[in-house]
Amino acid sequence: MSVRVRRVYDDPEPADGLRVLVDRLWPRGVSKDAARVDEWPKGLTPSAELRRWYHAGEGSYEEFTGRYEEELAAPGAAELLDGLRESARKGSVTLLTSAKDPEHSHAAVLARLVRQG
Repeated sequence: MSVRVRRVYDDPEPADGLRVLVDRLWPRGVSKDAARVDEWPKGLTPSAELRRWYHAGEGSYEEFTGRYEEELAAPGAAELLDGLRESARKGSVTLLTSAKDPEHSHAAVLARLVRQG
């Protein structure tokens, strides 16, 4: 199983496999053709409230991770997460984000959960 996290601003690579945008909003300055996104499951993204809370600096990354995992346990998100796990079992999956620090973002949390599944 190959699951990796990359910035959506990086050029696509053949090793990317299935390219999944995991941000709720479309990234600024990137055309849909250039991004080459295969899937955009908005139900897997953190809620607007959680995003605002985290970006306001009100909590730690660890607390954000716990809250995000709770959101992903909800029935709709859990079903989407299972689908992403199934895709990862079949081939490479690249989670795309516009986050400046992808390794400390929701995309890293999501990648870990997909790998664990």
